[in-house]
Amino acid sequence: MSDTKEKLSAITIALHWLVSITIISLIAVGVYMTDYEVYALYPIHKSVGMLLFLVILVRVIWRLKQGWPEAASNYKAWEQRLSRIVHWVLIIATVTLPISGMLMSGLGGYGLAIFGLELLAATPNPDEMGKMIPINGPIAGAAHEVHEIAGKVIFAAIVLHLCGALKHHFIDKDGTLKRMLGKRIS
Repeated sequence: MSDTKEKLSAITIALHWLVSITIISLIAVGVYMTDYEVYALYPIHKSVGMLLFLVILVRVIWRLKQGWPEAASNYKAWEQRLSRIVHWVLIIATVTLPISGMLMSGLGGYGLAIFGLELLAATPNPDEMGKMIPINGPIAGAAHEVHEIAGKVIFAAIVLHLCGALKHHFIDKDGTLKRMLGKRIS
């Protein structure tokens, strides 16, 4: 089951939509929970992010095995370059976000758990209620910065990716979006 210029495989399509919808949801939840300090969402955000990381790894391996989908013949050279850059940014950012989130949480002393299944215990500070003892504060802090930057970068890349898909669908009418929805293009 391989991707072709005319049709993408069911695996490619499923991995694309699963990762994209979940990443967009996690970004929205991440912004909401940090802006409004909704601490109850953190365990859900982290759990979904860690589980998604496994799917992301499968997607990256699949993409490397399949190669990039062939561009339609009517793409201009600059569109092909921009598309390739945006796709690489999306792939790198989808890997960077969960890794930086896990490092931020784990090394920050908050532990790692997937829906209550503890993978790395939190290290609460007995002297300060609600505070944690970092395992490695500087790396946790750097991971926090990377997580925020990667979130902003992936958001911009998603917007460019959506604009490109809509342009190809409504202006070029070349079937790119149809192919991502599982339709064969000719």
